[in-house]
Amino acid sequence: MKIAVLGTGGGGRAHAARLAELGHDVVVGTRDPEATLARTEPDMMGNPPYKQWLADHPGITLMTFGDAADAAELVINGIDGHNAVGALSAIAGKLEGKVLVDYAVPFVYNPDVEHPWPTPWGVMPKLDPCDTDSLGEQIQRALPGTKVVKSFVTQEQEIVVNPKAVGGGDHTMFVAGDDAEAKKAVTGLLKSYGWTDVLDVGGIVASRGMEMYAHMHSVIGFALGFGNPFGVKVVR
Repeated sequence: MKIAVLGTGGGGRAHAARLAELGHDVVVGTRDPEATLARTEPDMMGNPPYKQWLADHPGITLMTFGDAADAAELVINGIDGHNAVGALSAIAGKLEGKVLVDYAVPFVYNPDVEHPWPTPWGVMPKLDPCDTDSLGEQIQRALPGTKVVKSFVTQEQEIVVNPKAVGGGDHTMFVAGDDAEAKKAVTGLLKSYGWTDVLDVGGIVASRGMEMYAHMHSVIGFALGFGNPFGVKVVR
């Protein structure tokens, strides 16, 4: 399958590398390919320059967001939550009729809040939207002709593409969306990654729960020590 991964951060790299390993034709989208390839410093998360990563992964092609989406059958959104709706809306025509898997979290960094939550790297980001809306729903409203599926968001992306790294793979991944066939396609992709427990939690409105879980994920990470991978298992 021809799959586009939008975004060049660590999560996008994990998906692109794994998909290529599985034999898919992978294209990666970025705002400005020339600018992305011109960077010589690590990104904000410490990932090496993308040009260096791309050289280590022959066969993966870097394009603009629009060209990558246009070339693909299925699209994975790894654009940061703050910019996702705007960037995806700008290429809505290229996404028409396609399945879009969204794993972005609507974080607002360095928030001015009355009761800040201190973390090892500064104040915990806040979620916006939260409770009464979600980024997944916003993307679906902005792209009515696209089949949006919220998934991957409750786990680090390195574990999403390699679930057996935790507990032999015995933990749970979630999918939400309004199109049953789109969710089936995403579930198939997850199974190819190695997931054996995929739980359909309903329509795209369930994105709210998955996105709000981000803080709980952080709490568990603080308790275990970041760098110690973990998963969540729904026992039933």
